[in-house]
Amino acid sequence: MEKLNNVLAELGISKVRLAKYLGVSRQMLYNYLATESFDDWPKEKAVKIFSLLQLKSKEDLDNLKVDGEYIIAVEGRLNEGVKDSSNKEALADLKGFNKKDQELLYDIINLLKEKLADDKSRNTYHAYRYLYHFLQSMETNKELYYILAYMSKALGFTEPMEFFFNKEQQFIFESILFSAMTLYNNGGASKNKIAESHKRFVQDIEHKNEEKLSRTQELNTAKVQALKELGYTEINEENAKEVLEKIAEIQSRKV
Repeated sequence: MEKLNNVLAELGISKVRLAKYLGVSRQMLYNYLATESFDDWPKEKAVKIFSLLQLKSKEDLDNLKVDGEYIIAVEGRLNEGVKDSSNKEALADLKGFNKKDQELLYDIINLLKEKLADDKSRNTYHAYRYLYHFLQSMETNKELYYILAYMSKALGFTEPMEFFFNKEQQFIFESILFSAMTLYNNGGASKNKIAESHKRFVQDIEHKNEEKLSRTQELNTAKVQALKELGYTEINEENAKEVLEKIAEIQSRKV
């Protein structure tokens, strides 16, 4: 288990998140990590660790190379696993909201369940996957609020002069979006005419994704190095400030 503990330390995975991923208590996880080999683990839990680390057998652990890309891949699988294990908890947490908020959340959940149950083409699944990404990004992209307001108004659910967000910006955004939708609906935007614009759209996204991947790899590499230099195995509430300062110091060395 020494090799596994070293790999987990390099990845910077907290014991809390790993325990949640495995569906066990933190103490039980420590018990697993203190055993001699995977043979002493419950088979189901060993399989989950193998899946997380993309190992075919315990022998693969000895040849495992931890780099930026591998850290990102493991983080993605860990996030998905933790999210799945949290679904039931999320539903139970609705009890903490007031009656009005509860009714809204239950209506949304029931509508999603109903539409997904009737989905034969998988179009609804993909639409709701995009909706999930939309909701995830609302705090950092105020225009997403304006898009929701525009659609609510255009579909007749909301009065056209209702403004709950930044009134001036929302007014300008709705006016521009209306012009674009009018052009689209009247057939004034043929594929040939806007092909070059869509090409720039794709290039812009690809450029942002490349920058994001490069930045993520850089930060993960710096995080692993900071933990090593400070002698920690993970970031927690007690050492977070110190680790973040060390990450900043490591990055400044490259300037």
